[in-house]
Amino acid sequence: MFIVDTDVHNYWSSAEVLLPYLEPYWRDFLVRGEKPGPTGSFPHGHRPWLHPEGFSRHDIRPQTEEDNYLIMKEKHLDLYGIDVAILTADEPLEASTLANYHYANALVKAYNDYMIEWWLPKDSRFKGSIIISPTDPHGAAAEIRRLGGHKAIVQVLASHGSQRPYGDPFYHPIYEACAEVGLPFAIHFGGQGGVNHNAVASGPTAYYWETHALLSQPAMTHVVSMISNGVFEKYPDLYFVVIECGVSWVPSLMWRLDANFKALRKETPWLKMLPSEYCRRNIRFSTQPLEQPQNVKHLWETLEHMDGQNTLLFASDYPHWDFDAPTNLHIPPAWREKVMGLNALEVYKRIEAPAATARVA
Repeated sequence: MFIVDTDVHNYWSSAEVLLPYLEPYWRDFLVRGEKPGPTGSFPHGHRPWLHPEGFSRHDIRPQTEEDNYLIMKEKHLDLYGIDVAILTADEPLEASTLANYHYANALVKAYNDYMIEWWLPKDSRFKGSIIISPTDPHGAAAEIRRLGGHKAIVQVLASHGSQRPYGDPFYHPIYEACAEVGLPFAIHFGGQGGVNHNAVASGPTAYYWETHALLSQPAMTHVVSMISNGVFEKYPDLYFVVIECGVSWVPSLMWRLDANFKALRKETPWLKMLPSEYCRRNIRFSTQPLEQPQNVKHLWETLEHMDGQNTLLFASDYPHWDFDAPTNLHIPPAWREKVMGLNALEVYKRIEAPAATARVA
């Protein structure tokens, strides 16, 4: 089976790997400036909660920079026969928490150059994400245009923690650039801290596990905002990918949206379809973390209401503590071929499928 993993975190041993890619002015910030941790930490505005164990699996403990790739190759890419691994970074997403957006832009630009030079050449299975800091949409758009033509780059990626809902016209320069270079726009769990809103609407949580259970809240806001502000009317071919935010909330949200839109559609006359129709056409959701009810058929019934066979994309979240192996994905068996890889081919146009898979599709 052709497998595209849409969420593979390429770690580093120290943020100082970015130093060669920073201009001297910003290099001085990273070397001498304040950081939320010891030397080698990545600068970001921290969140109120702390993970009690650390985010990585305990069996993945690289000792050298090269180990970050070698362990991934052994324990994930080769072990599960991953055909394509979309790199989603890790700490660079937190740049969006910085009030100094000039510094944030410099950091994500340095990461993107590091990723292209250090990670992409290591394995033909790797595809890259352009990390942006949406606090400066015009700067983000410039970064998208700078790297958007790279043949191994397949998406633009931002944190799901933000200052505003992503449908806000403030962010539209980002989508204009995505449409121009032909890349989807994706968000990933993270970025709750600094200048960004907390992950939970009523205020900061005390514990990581409760935050993790509520990680869908910002995603719900962004999905509604993207639809209601007409992003998909303005850019009808744009895919919006929601990564690591759960999925079972999607049907109930669409039911409510459709009902409210029918009653109050005069507010948004630019919308030509029901919200659920935009969702099915333009929005895709990663499988990780997939909800786990006692009766899996209850989950399957929920997923059917969001056309999950066509809207879900496999994601492992390697190497995080809640990693989902391709062999342990609880979806209807008849969906596996599409969810594991074929759906991704529709979203990530630069991924080439093997000839045999193309014939099946």
